[in-house]
Amino acid sequence: MAGTRRARSDGSVRPRPGDARRRMIEGAVESLRVHGASATSVDRVLSSTGAPRGSVYHHFPGGRTELVNEAVVTAGTLMSEFIERLTRDNDSVTALDQFGAMWRCTLVDSGFRAGCPIFAVAVETNDDAPEFARAAAEIFARWQTSLADVLVREGVSEARARRLATLTVAAFEGAIALCRAQRDITPLDDVVAELRDLLPTATGTVDPGLQH
Repeated sequence: MAGTRRARSDGSVRPRPGDARRRMIEGAVESLRVHGASATSVDRVLSSTGAPRGSVYHHFPGGRTELVNEAVVTAGTLMSEFIERLTRDNDSVTALDQFGAMWRCTLVDSGFRAGCPIFAVAVETNDDAPEFARAAAEIFARWQTSLADVLVREGVSEARARRLATLTVAAFEGAIALCRAQRDITPLDDVVAELRDLLPTATGTVDPGLQH
């Protein structure tokens, strides 16, 4: 619909032109993805978005902390909705492949600069803003619930589905970090390949004649 924001599945957003608040949230998300939490400052966000400085405390009375937290929640919600659609509309392996393809495009298209904004805040201490960690924990839990749900539908016990969901989230986040460090997509491809072998075995859908 014309005039509304456009959301992208990697957690980034495209705001309406002239929407200063949304521009600042977008800029904070992009800064988190590329530079991490500690380097995401109000000045960096204003510089990258062209938003007026005078609007910062109008839209975000809590300053940088409120802006970054809004960015984490916004990015996390977009990613969560994407994962929920994938796991609702597909089997576990198809959802895995599509999620891997999305991250492959994000990494390659950004020259391995863009990572996960939720992971960016999760790996830093942020003692002065504990709400960052709380928001990240809630988002990760939402992803794990979606992944576990599709596995349970495919016959995996709830306990094992929960463990496999944790493994999948941890493997993807680690692979994304390795890809960025090595500037190579191989770690992500390796993780997707191994999970593709594991999930059918867990769900009992693998052809017994193919097992070794």
